[in-house]
Amino acid sequence: MTSGLIAARDEDGDSRLSEQELLDTLLLMLSAGHEATVNLLDNALHALLTHPKQLALVRSGEVSWDDIIDETLRVQAPVANLPLRYAVEDIELAGVTIRKGEAILVSYAAAGRDPEVHGPDADQFDATRPNKDHISFGHRVHFCVGMSLARLEATIALPALFERYSDVELAVALEELLPVDSFISNGHRDLPVRLRRHP
Repeated sequence: MTSGLIAARDEDGDSRLSEQELLDTLLLMLSAGHEATVNLLDNALHALLTHPKQLALVRSGEVSWDDIIDETLRVQAPVANLPLRYAVEDIELAGVTIRKGEAILVSYAAAGRDPEVHGPDADQFDATRPNKDHISFGHRVHFCVGMSLARLEATIALPALFERYSDVELAVALEELLPVDSFISNGHRDLPVRLRRHP
C-alpha cells in the first residue's frame, strides 16, 4: 500500500497526491490499524477474563475464536465513535430531520447494542448469540481496509495466548481499569494480567 501511494504521488506529481496527503494517509493507516487491533485484543481479552464460562466454551471448542471476535466487535467496538460526517441532503430518520450540512456522528459502539437487533440482553457478551452482526469496521464506502488484517491478528494472538498459558487472570480489580482518554477509541489504558504457563 505504501509503495502504491508513493507511486501515485510520483506518477502525477502533486496533482494526484501531495507530499502532505501522502504523509497524512500513511499516518492514518498506521495509527488506525494499530489502534483498532490493540482495542480489539484488549476488549476480547477483557471479555474472556470477566466471563469465565465464555472462555471455557472457546477452550472446549463449543464456540470458535471467530465467535469470540465477532461478539467482541459487536458489544465493544474498538472504535466507538467516528466524527464527523455531514448530511449531503435532508434526511428523515425515525421522525427526525437531519438537515443538509448538519453533522452526523457515527456510533459503532451503540449500533452493536441495539436491543431491537440483538435482543434485550444486547449489552451482554455472549459468544453463543446467533446474531453477532456489527458495523465495527464501518459500512459500504466507509468500510475499513484493514479489517481482514485486524481479524487475522486477533485470530492468531488470542488462541496463542490461551494455548501458551494455562491460566490468565486480571491482575487488578475491575474498578481499577480505566478507559482510554478518547471519544473515538474504545479500550483500556492498560490491562494488567497474571500469566501462568502450562506445567
